[in-house]
Amino acid sequence: MAQVTPALYQQAGTKQRWRQALRTHLVALGFLTPSLIFLGVFIFYPLVKTVYYSFFLTNALGEPVKFVGFANYTTILKDPVFLTSLGVTLIFVVAVTGLTTICALALANLARKHLRGTVIFRTLFASTMGVSVSVASVLWLFFFQPTTGVSDMILNALHLPPIHWLTGNVWALVAVILTVVWMNIGFAFLAISGALENVPTHLYETAEIEGITPWLKVRYITLPHISPTLFFVATVTMINAFQTFGQVDLLTKGGPNNHTNLIVYQIYRDAFVNLNIGKASTESIILALLIALVTMAQFKLTEKRVMYQ
Repeated sequence: MAQVTPALYQQAGTKQRWRQALRTHLVALGFLTPSLIFLGVFIFYPLVKTVYYSFFLTNALGEPVKFVGFANYTTILKDPVFLTSLGVTLIFVVAVTGLTTICALALANLARKHLRGTVIFRTLFASTMGVSVSVASVLWLFFFQPTTGVSDMILNALHLPPIHWLTGNVWALVAVILTVVWMNIGFAFLAISGALENVPTHLYETAEIEGITPWLKVRYITLPHISPTLFFVATVTMINAFQTFGQVDLLTKGGPNNHTNLIVYQIYRDAFVNLNIGKASTESIILALLIALVTMAQFKLTEKRVMYQ
């Protein structure tokens, strides 16, 4: 009969722990498999194919016919239409991110006060989250309509000249910006409202006793305490602004003179109108890199000012 030694006990324990760890990993893999399949089919595979197509010239069927390396990238970066689209996109993103964050902060601060009808106003401010992009764009289209729009009716009643919302180079971009800000403001309002509720009230009470002005309260009490939420809202809004498509498609079709032709819409036109999949794939990669660079820059520049509690 073999003698049981401490070494055998240790060896048996090691095997048991190894089997238990293997069983745990297999169970975890079983739970992760559906998500991995979904991500692989709808995220990673299209990403790899997009990178692949960006190095080729493609025919009208989207099939690669000639390997050109980085020629697509150098050609696009010299294309005046794409450069105009890039500049318009950057202006659009900055405007949408800034206006959405500032307006949501102002509305959340207003709704925080115990005034009559506050609950109704909170519901109205957050109601944009329940409206789809297509419905919102059609509603704003009725407002901006050159001849029968609500905007011109109001201006005519005030004896003011009409505004060419959808046909003027600058006003068309302003119209799209206003539509997108209105769509995004619901989510930003709810997020900032929740953050404001967590600001200690005794700080405001102390500020009242000291006679501090409302602006100083906002600067030294409100903003530092809600800075993580503001940073989150600004980052999410910025990424969503880069991906804006529906409002441009329904309101301006990228016009006039490409002044609302955002990069996403330019990708759509090259891929499904001009049937140039190689060029559209290259623009998609450039857009992804641009979003990544801007997001990293935003983290570097603003995260140092965020006060995490």
